[in-house]
Amino acid sequence: MSSTAEDTNHKVEAPVAAAPEIAPENPLQTKADELGARGNEYFKEQNYEQAIALYTEAIETCPNERFYANRSFAHFRTESYGYALSDADKAISMKNSYTKAYYRRAAALMALGRFKKALADLEFVAKRCPSAKDAQDKYAECKKMVNKIAFEKAISVQHQEKSVAKMCRDLEFVTIEDDYNGPKLENGQVTLEFMKSLLDWYKNQNKLHKNFAYRILCDMEALLKTQPSLVEINVPDEQKFTVCGDIHGQFYDLLHIFEINGLPSETNPYLFNGDFVDRGSFSVECIFTLFGFKLLYPNNFFLARGNHESFNMNQLYGFTGEVVSKYSQNMADMFTLVYNWLPLCHLINKKVLVMHGGLFSKDNVSLDDLRAIDRNCQPPEEGLMCELLWSDPHPLPGRVPSKRGVGIQFGPDVTEAFLKYNNLDYIIRSHEVKAEGYEVDHNGKCITVFSAPNYCDQMKNLGAFITLKGNDLTPKYTTYSDSPHPSIRPMAYAYSLMT
Repeated sequence: MSSTAEDTNHKVEAPVAAAPEIAPENPLQTKADELGARGNEYFKEQNYEQAIALYTEAIETCPNERFYANRSFAHFRTESYGYALSDADKAISMKNSYTKAYYRRAAALMALGRFKKALADLEFVAKRCPSAKDAQDKYAECKKMVNKIAFEKAISVQHQEKSVAKMCRDLEFVTIEDDYNGPKLENGQVTLEFMKSLLDWYKNQNKLHKNFAYRILCDMEALLKTQPSLVEINVPDEQKFTVCGDIHGQFYDLLHIFEINGLPSETNPYLFNGDFVDRGSFSVECIFTLFGFKLLYPNNFFLARGNHESFNMNQLYGFTGEVVSKYSQNMADMFTLVYNWLPLCHLINKKVLVMHGGLFSKDNVSLDDLRAIDRNCQPPEEGLMCELLWSDPHPLPGRVPSKRGVGIQFGPDVTEAFLKYNNLDYIIRSHEVKAEGYEVDHNGKCITVFSAPNYCDQMKNLGAFITLKGNDLTPKYTTYSDSPHPSIRPMAYAYSLMT
């Protein structure tokens, strides 16, 4: 079935007539229908921005719940879940029996981790479509998710007392088989030889033995616990420093970065700025590669938490499913605990602040405020930690609600005031797909870098990374196209409602 905005790719058909309420001969309705049809064609071509523009024009010409529902789906595809939610709400307000709009709203709510509200909408859809197997299946799956989260909360006290190290001690490691010829830790330690072997091993679609995988997780928790929420990085005068954005499980593109920019080392340091996993179906390979280099070069290789290093996102967008498929649920639980200790932001030479998302809903936030964040938790839905992981820049002054439904959008005046208050030069952030792999906003003071080219095998964007030197913090940009990868589709392990 084609994935168009008019025909839901979830195979749930609205049981009510989709015909416009205004007579077809009405010239405004005719024009709006033509605009909507053109929008559908752009949607089919995955040109979501143009589709949104045409749906918007159709709405302005002759408002109709169909156009709002279609625009909601297009916003969903661009991960603007807040806008998707708003459009679905509008469609429902115009026609409260419009089943497709409830389905769109459920998808947006699920993407935001608001499972109970999504369940109510899916229940409505299931009742309206009793013979639609897909509707019944999605309702049942969402109900299971709600129950699972309730169970997780019920045992949260036990989890708070648990550490990865303790979990590792409780494991009965299977003896490493004689025929395993993959990478092996040397006396329990990551070495450069191990990392080079691991990259080749993963490139050939092999799996690291769980003995070593568990040990890396144990060592990472111990290391990350020693890190502050804001990590200060000192880059020597002539040394190059590289900042990468989202990787999102695109392992073969991660390899390409190392090919063109060199392997990490004490003289070739890197910062990866969150969203290492999810969506791409080689997230396990990405995360163990990044964790391995962090253990090898703890003072020259840096990792920041993104909004996808969290329980809800991992459940929905594939990382949990991938870990369970390749290892076990126990290991997925361990990752959740380790991610809680990832630093939230980095300060380069006291002048450049790097975070995954962006700035804040209030003025006069200081670096000491960021240092004081207690990060050992799942990301909250508001506050400094939430906004560090979720916020986005926008071109107009001031602050507005986030297009994502979480965090805020902040203007150039907000950036300027924050930099002045903290005596900083500029900020680097990630979190958004950019056609060229990077974008410079707010008079050069807010830079976005995104390192996953042709995101999800469909966005056709370049990837990019930033390099700078200690005595010259002027950013330089390197862009690149996507690399071939094995024929495993993105989101192969994702929660089925999100695919």
